[in-house]
Amino acid sequence: MLKPKDSYHHGDLRAALIKAGEAVLAETGVAGFSLRSVAKSVGVSHSAPAHHFGDAKGLLDALATEGFRRFLAAMQSRQAAEPNKDARQQLLASGLGYLDFAISSPALFRLMFSTDKPEPKTSELAEAAKAAFMHLADGVARLRGVSPFEEPAAMTDVMAIWSTVHGFADLYIAGRLGPPEGKPVADRDALLREILDRAMP
Repeated sequence: MLKPKDSYHHGDLRAALIKAGEAVLAETGVAGFSLRSVAKSVGVSHSAPAHHFGDAKGLLDALATEGFRRFLAAMQSRQAAEPNKDARQQLLASGLGYLDFAISSPALFRLMFSTDKPEPKTSELAEAAKAAFMHLADGVARLRGVSPFEEPAAMTDVMAIWSTVHGFADLYIAGRLGPPEGKPVADRDALLREILDRAMP
């Protein structure tokens, strides 16, 4: 049941708009996304989202920021659950978290990495995206014993691992690797581990 317009606190309404925005994004994509549709789904006036986000670009930036934070948390969660703390196994676990996020939040995943997303980025979005990238860079640094920002070969490793896991995740949620719902999680994870192993000689 929707709250009456006047019962939202400032933080509650912002959170409700972000949650509703994710649902609208899943239904319409970026092209059909509007503040009016988000406001309608929450049960507030069409001017309410503008107060918090300015325009549709502002709400999309907020959604992408939320996405990158959850994305990083998913990778960290998989690493924490991995009993083997070896740098290689931790990097593989991070890749599984990457896939977990893509499967659980496909609309956000596509928004975060879409060239169609309106610019410019907010500083919060830039920081959240950078934190996710640094998670991968730090993982490669632990594996190779050198920072990717100091050694070009290590940065090539970053690009190879990122391209591999992102491509797998994108193809997987699109059903290009077979119906996602038809694969046991253990089989899915084993396949990605094997593919990543090949990208990490």
